Amino acid sequence: MNDIRAKIEQGQRISEADAVNLFETDDLLLLGELASLANRRVNGDKVYFNVNRHINPTNICVNRCKFCAFSRSENEEGAYEMDSDEVFSQAQKAHADGAHEIHIVGGLHPTLSLEWYEEVIARIKDAMPGMHVKGFTAVEIDHFANISGNSIEEVLRGLKAAGLGSMPGGGAEILAEETRLKICPEKISGKAWLEIMRTAHSIGLKSNATILYGHVESYGDRVEHMRLLRELQDETGGFQVFIPLAFQPKHSELASGSPTTGFDDLKTLAVARLYLDNFKHIKGYWIMLGEKIAQVSLHFGVNDLDGTVSQEKIAHDAGAESSEKMSREDLVSLIKEADKIPVERDSLYNELEVCS
Repeated sequence: MNDIRAKIEQGQRISEADAVNLFETDDLLLLGELASLANRRVNGDKVYFNVNRHINPTNICVNRCKFCAFSRSENEEGAYEMDSDEVFSQAQKAHADGAHEIHIVGGLHPTLSLEWYEEVIARIKDAMPGMHVKGFTAVEIDHFANISGNSIEEVLRGLKAAGLGSMPGGGAEILAEETRLKICPEKISGKAWLEIMRTAHSIGLKSNATILYGHVESYGDRVEHMRLLRELQDETGGFQVFIPLAFQPKHSELASGSPTTGFDDLKTLAVARLYLDNFKHIKGYWIMLGEKIAQVSLHFGVNDLDGTVSQEKIAHDAGAESSEKMSREDLVSLIKEADKIPVERDSLYNELEVCS
């Protein structure tokens, strides 16, 4: 650990073996100290958030990932499908509430066309030009290509032309293929996920990156996942933020597992900050972490808490016990109580207001 600490203090890049050693240590306070040092070099004491809203147009999905409690088949109890008016109405409500971002992700619907999604985005942007539309995981992009007969690049360019501003990082799960096949064998491969993100970055679309941890993966799998992301980020610079997502086991086929512990959550966020030296932002996603652990994570290398969210369905269907939304005022208070500086941002991390 002394050698690793020296590398970090000197601002040197750590290796995969170093990252595994950091995961294996029980010295959580040391991890927090080192991650805070690394974060402060880049972001000072600023912690970012935005005013946003999640819209999940449908939970009807052709896939059945073992970790997922959100997806349904057509005509199955609990299945739903919004029409374009409902999606637009939710976007209007978000706009009226002060949101700057709409986050759109959903199931891989068997019959909704690519044109339907393009038209929904265009309608939102025509009515609310200032609203940033962040939408569609790499898995959804692959699905759109399959149902439309277009290439991945053609799909992405069409969505961008309609008004898509950036992409979320969902669908990455675990990029280590052997473990990925255990939890989501129907989903696109890790290699395909990376290639879609590479294509998105090449046409000017920024994206997020995620990891789903706390199920059947090993520490080595987590580090392999981060290695692949770090390498692509070295190449494209297109990732904005890394978001570790804590597995919610309650209603999934992997429900025999236990929820992640706060210890593991903080460790994962800290190691991410230390290993992913080419990612400026590490997000503590309060929806999955819970508000208290998210607040503590601000001293473990985290500098972003997502946003107000509102009506998130995917994590809550899986058993997340956090609120479905948080007010702007509550986010600001949570950050200030951690002795950090709240900064409202837009979707591309431009600062809108420093909340002193």
